[in-house]
Amino acid sequence: MIKQWLQKNLKGDPVMWGIVIAFSLISVAVVYSATGTLAYRMRDGNTEYFLIKHSSLILVGLAFMWIAHKIPYRYYSKLSLLALIISAPLLIITFFYGSNINEASRWITIPVINQTFQPSDLAKLALISYLASMLSKKQQELENWKSTLVPMLIWTVAICALIALTNTSTAVLLFATCMLLMFIGRVPFKYLGAVVLIGIVVGGSALALGQRMGTAISRFEDFMDPNEVPFQLEQSYIAIATGGLVGKGPGNSDQRDILPHPYSDFIYAIILEEYGLIGGVAVLFLYLALLYRGLVTVSKSNGAFGGLLSAGVSFSLVLQGMVNMAVAVGLGPITGLPLPLLSMGGTSLIFTGISVGIILSVSRSDEQESEKANVAVPVSTAINAPINA
Repeated sequence: MIKQWLQKNLKGDPVMWGIVIAFSLISVAVVYSATGTLAYRMRDGNTEYFLIKHSSLILVGLAFMWIAHKIPYRYYSKLSLLALIISAPLLIITFFYGSNINEASRWITIPVINQTFQPSDLAKLALISYLASMLSKKQQELENWKSTLVPMLIWTVAICALIALTNTSTAVLLFATCMLLMFIGRVPFKYLGAVVLIGIVVGGSALALGQRMGTAISRFEDFMDPNEVPFQLEQSYIAIATGGLVGKGPGNSDQRDILPHPYSDFIYAIILEEYGLIGGVAVLFLYLALLYRGLVTVSKSNGAFGGLLSAGVSFSLVLQGMVNMAVAVGLGPITGLPLPLLSMGGTSLIFTGISVGIILSVSRSDEQESEKANVAVPVSTAINAPINA
């Protein structure tokens, strides 16, 4: 009974569903541990407060993922430009009037429900969908600079620059994802070089005009200075070193009380402390498995848009995950990027769920088309059988 319900309601790549459920379970366990002391101090001893809140948000994210996977992925092509038009002014409003947290205005507080919302999450998904749509429609016109590449260039540079006003790392990662998507979409190298050059100039100007120029420079200088270890990274090293091979065990982290944002930016350090190198490698494997299944969906896609959309969303999620984990182990300058599918968050969990749902929508549509093709063969054979006889 349960198996039939799952087969009927959870379409698409079953391995992808399994990966997401595994991430969700790990996230609940690690966030509960990382927020225990914080909840005790802030909520008068109610250590389950963040557990309940985070678990509820994960369920909401999974619900949005389910809804997104039920929508035929071709609709996202139609919605992408509208989402870009909405997200651009939202990014501007956020820069001037957004909620300031940690010296950056990245959030808009939604009235009534009092929930913060990051417009950059919407802008990322909209831009990737738009580029996938444009590249699929204009495959025969990629040499036509004015009609094909100028719109992609304008939207890519504009959205990344607007994000760079308040969030350098997200802007850089999104721009890298867009360049990778254009490369996969067979945009000529000379045009890619032009987009990169213009992006660096405009993005650099936005960074200089924005809120994070000083922070970005200081973090890069700290990373390049072998004699200077930032406080966050020092505590992360201690967590990793004391975790060893098998870790201290669930809920036994000591650095969660010292490490800034152990439930978000540095949640990977808590995973390594509590679950050791084995747990850290397992999480890394899950991200690589997510990327692999996303690329399997690309290879099976019957249309250019579905393949490019799945590739863009997969690269966006996994690149962010890799950067977060690299920062935790000292392989990159400190950023404010959460670990997708694992870090505690609000609307970021919802948009991550939508992103995975889009990949599942592509694989679901491809499965349905394959089933129709397989059914068509025996039917035609049965019709022709008496004639041949």
